Amino acid sequence: MYINFELYKIFYHTAKAASFSEAARKLFISQSAVSQAIGNLEDKIGSRLFVRKTRNTRLTVEGEVLLKHVEQAYNFIKTAEDKILEMQNLGLGEIKIGVGDTNCRFFLIPYLKNFTRLYPKIKFKVINRTSPQIIEILKSGQIDFGLVTLPVTDESIITKDFKEVEDIFVASDKYSELKNKTISISELSQYPLLLLQQDSSTRRNLDLTFKKLGVDILPEIELESVELLVEFARIGLGIAHVLKESADTLIQSGELFIVKTKETFITRKLGFALMKDMPLSQASSEFLKHMSGDGFQDTPDN
Repeated sequence: MYINFELYKIFYHTAKAASFSEAARKLFISQSAVSQAIGNLEDKIGSRLFVRKTRNTRLTVEGEVLLKHVEQAYNFIKTAEDKILEMQNLGLGEIKIGVGDTNCRFFLIPYLKNFTRLYPKIKFKVINRTSPQIIEILKSGQIDFGLVTLPVTDESIITKDFKEVEDIFVASDKYSELKNKTISISELSQYPLLLLQQDSSTRRNLDLTFKKLGVDILPEIELESVELLVEFARIGLGIAHVLKESADTLIQSGELFIVKTKETFITRKLGFALMKDMPLSQASSEFLKHMSGDGFQDTPDN
């Protein structure tokens, strides 16, 4: 038996008000519309729901039974509406982000801190992966969006530029002969190199640059963590290729220096990635606006 929910809604308000006219006033409809709706509901159920008297309207036994169930359902629906409204007003919600550990530390955390201060009830779930892995978990629905190295060539993904970053080579005083020198990539390749693993976008871009210059590289050490690469360079294990921000403190203290190369490396772009035609929650949309300054436009940039 299918009954329009609107009939139950009118029944609920009439029962709670114990008055057809009061229910009509609350629902902004006529009293005759209320009477007609209650009559339709009684016909469909096959029982009288109200004892109608001139000055008093009360429920029948069947009406009392129905009210207990309808009231519970109505309260559940009202709670859901309130929760949705709260989410729209950023009083509730969860944001799921995919990001690499270095990008998280130097670029995401400051925004997380500020956003949490503004909207303390919004929860964050941060999944640490490389850019290619982030695209995969994005496509599987595990995250709302990711902060990745661009470009992304997958046609099911849309992207928006976030910022340009610079990757540099750094070394300790163990390689002080390079301190005031500018060397070629070919010369650099003769030193022990500390690089990210090959499954990262940063490493793939670096390998492509070396290949275009006709230089083969065989890293001394490959790691997943830029922070570890910086630390290994600091203790003299080799020359590390790292995000500039990750080495700034040690460069300023003199424990590391930038190894300059004759060839210019193209700066790397970071951007937001999310599924095409998949709407963001209000919380995720607001957080992207918070990070980018102008929100996320659902147009492909890759």
